Amino acid sequence: MLNKAVFIDRDGTLIEDRGYICDFSQVKIFPFSFEAVKVINENGFKVIVITNQSSIARGICTEYQVQKLHNKMEELFRSKRAIIDAFYYCPFYEHGVIEKYKKRDECRKPLPGMILKAAKDLNIDLSESFMIGDNIKDVIAGCKADCKTILVKTGNWSKTKKDLKLSKIKPDFISDNVLKASIKVIELLKY
Repeated sequence: MLNKAVFIDRDGTLIEDRGYICDFSQVKIFPFSFEAVKVINENGFKVIVITNQSSIARGICTEYQVQKLHNKMEELFRSKRAIIDAFYYCPFYEHGVIEKYKKRDECRKPLPGMILKAAKDLNIDLSESFMIGDNIKDVIAGCKADCKTILVKTGNWSKTKKDLKLSKIKPDFISDNVLKASIKVIELLKY
C-alpha cells in the first residue's frame, strides 16, 4: 500500500527565513509549525522536509552542519510529539565555489528531484500528496511531481506575489501559514 505525504519547505515555511544558517542556534521555528506537523501526523500523512541548501555549494555551511541542524530540528519536533519522517536537501548550486557541489542538479527546486526521490524511498503516492512552501519554486516543484500545492505567506510574501503574477503555474491553494495549510490538507480529505 502506498503512503501519502506532505512535503514541506524549510526556510520561510517551517522556520523563519534568516538567510544562510549553519547552526541550530540560528533557527527560529514558527510557533505554529509544531501543531501543523502534529495535524499532518494525526491524519496519516508522512511529513517530509524538502529544502534547497546552496549554502553548502557556496562554502558557507558544510554538509555535516546542515545534517546536524536537521537532526536537532527533528529531535525538537519529536519532543513536541510532532514527527518529521525525513529531511531531503539539495547541496548543489551551479554557481557555487565548492567544486564537488558546483553543478546544476535535478534535486534543486523548482525541479522535483527531491520529491521524486522521497516518493521512491518512502513508497509515496504523489497524486495523494501535497507540497507546502513559501516560494513559487516550491509550487513549481510540487506541480512537476504531480502533488497538490499550497503556498504560504510566511516567507517573503511581497516578492512571492510578484513571482506568482509572472508564473504560468499557480498553487492549488494559498494559506497564511503552514498550520492553516495543514488544516486545508485535512479538510480536503473529507471530500
